[in-house]
Amino acid sequence: MTDTSTSAPTTPDTGDDPYVWLEDVTGEDALDWVRRHNQPTVDALTGSQRFAELEAGALEVLDTDERIPYVRRRGEFLYNFWRDATNVRGLWRRTTMESYRTDSPDWDVLIDLDEVARVDGENWVWQGATVLPHSWDRALISLSRGGADAAVVREFDLVERTWVDPDGPDAGFTLPEAKSDIGWVDRDTVFVGTDFGVDDDGVPTVTDSGYPRVVKRWRRATPLAAAEVVYAGETSDVAVQVSHDHTPGHERDFAVRAVDFFHQETVELRPDGPVVVDVPDDSHMLIRKDWLLVLTRSAWDRDDTTYPAGTLVAFDYDDFLAGTATGTVLFAPDPHTSLQDVRCTGTHLVLVTLHDVQTELHTLVIGTWEHGEIAGLPELATVSVIDTDPDDSDEIFLSASSYTTPPSLLHGTSHGPVSVLKQTPAFFDAEGISASQFFATSDDGTAIPYFVVRRDDVAQGPTLLYGYGGFEISQTPGYAAIAARSWVTRGGVYVVANIRGGGEYGPEWHTQALKAGRHLAYEDFAAVARDLVARGITTHERLAAQGGSNGGLLMGVMTTSYPELFGAIVCQVPLLDMRRYHLLLAGASWMAEYGDPDDPEQWAFIREYSPYQRVRADVDYPALLVTTSTRDDRVHPGHARKFTARLEELGHDVRYYENIEGGHGGAADNRQAAFKSALAYEFLWQTVGSVSATSLEDE
Repeated sequence: MTDTSTSAPTTPDTGDDPYVWLEDVTGEDALDWVRRHNQPTVDALTGSQRFAELEAGALEVLDTDERIPYVRRRGEFLYNFWRDATNVRGLWRRTTMESYRTDSPDWDVLIDLDEVARVDGENWVWQGATVLPHSWDRALISLSRGGADAAVVREFDLVERTWVDPDGPDAGFTLPEAKSDIGWVDRDTVFVGTDFGVDDDGVPTVTDSGYPRVVKRWRRATPLAAAEVVYAGETSDVAVQVSHDHTPGHERDFAVRAVDFFHQETVELRPDGPVVVDVPDDSHMLIRKDWLLVLTRSAWDRDDTTYPAGTLVAFDYDDFLAGTATGTVLFAPDPHTSLQDVRCTGTHLVLVTLHDVQTELHTLVIGTWEHGEIAGLPELATVSVIDTDPDDSDEIFLSASSYTTPPSLLHGTSHGPVSVLKQTPAFFDAEGISASQFFATSDDGTAIPYFVVRRDDVAQGPTLLYGYGGFEISQTPGYAAIAARSWVTRGGVYVVANIRGGGEYGPEWHTQALKAGRHLAYEDFAAVARDLVARGITTHERLAAQGGSNGGLLMGVMTTSYPELFGAIVCQVPLLDMRRYHLLLAGASWMAEYGDPDDPEQWAFIREYSPYQRVRADVDYPALLVTTSTRDDRVHPGHARKFTARLEELGHDVRYYENIEGGHGGAADNRQAAFKSALAYEFLWQTVGSVSATSLEDE
C-alpha cells in the first residue's frame, strides 16, 4: 500500500498541534503529503465500471447543451456565461430576446476564456462581469487562478471586443490578484477596495479576514496609488464596500461597513458629509428610489412600535433620515412562513416566501403597497427570481423546479402572467420517484422538517442525508439531477434536512444556532438521522451523511460526536479545527457565526463540538471520505488535512482526496466537478450501499 505516513518531515515549533505544518497550503512537504493520500483514494474508488458510469452521468448533466442558458439583461442584450465539453473554461456571450426565444439562439461570443487562458498560460476560472449601467459598453471582468476567491480584474470594451490596455490611451482599469471589490461610478470612475498595502499610518488596507478595509475613488488615466480614499473601516471588520446607485434621478453613493458577518453600518456619502442610515445593524436593508425597506433579523422597537424578527417595513427614505417617517409593514412572519427574497421591478416589489419550506410569490405596488399575485406559476415548485429590470420595466425572469421536475425558465412581468421560456430536459426518469416531507423532533422538542426522495418501490434502502445548517441559507427543493442519477434511480434514498442555522423559518431559525446555540443544529441533524431509522426508511449501518463548507463542519461533528448514527460520512471542503479557524484565510469573518475561540468563555462551548480536538482512538467512526481543494482560499485546506492526519495517527482509516485546483467549490471545471461527484458516490456505494438490509429489530 502507498505510504501515507502522517509524521512531519521537519520538527517546527507547533505547540500542542503537531500538524500545523499541513497548513502550509502550497508547501512542498504538505503537497507531498497530499499526493501520498490522493493516490490510494483514486486507486480504491475509480477503477470500477460503476465509477465510470457515475462520472460519465454527472459530466453529461454538467456539459449538456440542452440545459437552460440562464441570462441577465443588460440593456438590449441578454448575457450568459456557458461551459460545456468543448468550452471547458467557458464563453461569455450575449444574444437578443428575439433570438433567445428560439430553440437555437444566435449567440455572440464576447470572451472565449479557453483562448484567453491559452494565450496567458493561466488556468483562468470565470468569476463574473460587471457591465457599466445605461451605456452597457464596458465591463469589469474578474478571473481567478484555479477557482480561488482572489481574482484579477480587467476592463473589457464590448463595442471593440477587446481588453482595454491599462497602458494605452484609454487606460483600462486593471487590478492584480486580490480579494477585491470594484464597481462603476461612471465610465471613467470606479469605487475600488483591494489590497493597497498599508495606509499612511502603517495599517493594512485589508481586514483580518482578507477583504478590503479601505475603498477609494479611482479615476481613469490616474495611478491606483493616487486614488482618493472615500471610506475606511477597522482591521477587525469583515469588509468595507462602497457602491453607486445608478437609478436615474436617484444617483447616490453608499458605504457599507460589515462589522462582522451579520452586523453592518450603512452610510450615504453626500457632498456635505456622510449620513448614517440608522437602521438596526443586524437588519437587511434596500433603498429604492424614494423608499427605504428594512427586513428585521431581531425585534426592532421604534416609535412605540415593535417589529418582530423577519418583518419587512417600508419608510419614506428622506423622512426616515429626518426622523419623521412612519413605517408600513409589508410582510409579517408567522410560525410557518418566512420571507426569503425581495426584488424590485419598475413598479413592483416581488416577495419570495417559504411556508414550511415551500415557495410562494407575492407582489406589491411600490408606494401604494397594493397586493397582487403573479399568474402562471407552476404548483409545488421552488421558484426563485433570476433577474429583474428595476429601472426601465416590470420584466422578470424566474426559475422553477422541484426534486423530480427539471428547471424551467419563466419570463413575463410582475403585473401580468409569466410563461415558460426555456425548459431543461429530464436527466432521469421521474416516473415512480416521489418526494415526501417529514418532521423529526429535536432534543428540545422543535419540529425539524426534512425531504425524502426515493423510488416508490424502495421502502428501505441505503440513505444519503444532506445538511448545511448555517449562515441563514435555506435548503429548498430543487432538481437534483446528479443525485438522482447517481443515487436515487439506483435504489438509494436521498434526504435533505432543514436544520436550524439555515433560514427556512426566518432569522430566528438561524440565530438560535449561533455561537453557544450551535449545538442545536447538530442535535437537529442527529434527530433527523434517528427519525429516518424510526420510520423504517433505513438503518444506521445503511445511513450516510454528506455536507460541505459549514456542512463539512456538520459532517465532522457527526463523525466525532454522533458516530453511532452513521455508516459513512462524506466531508467536503470542511471547517474542522475550530480552535484555529479564525486564523486561517477568511475564517475571522465567521466569528459572528461560531464565536471567538480566543475568548475562554466562547471556546468553552466551541470545544464541545470542534471535530479536530474530539478525535479519539477508542471510538469506532463511520467510514469517512474527506475532500478539499488546494486552491480554496476561503476555507483553508489545512482543516481537512489535519483532521485526516489526526485520525490516521490514532489508527482510523480515512479516504482523502484534495483537488489541486477548484477553489471553494472544489472543482475548476465540469470534468473536475464530475470526477469529484463520482468519487463521493462510489465511496457511498462501496460503504452503505453494500450493506445488506436488516430488520428494525436488529437496530
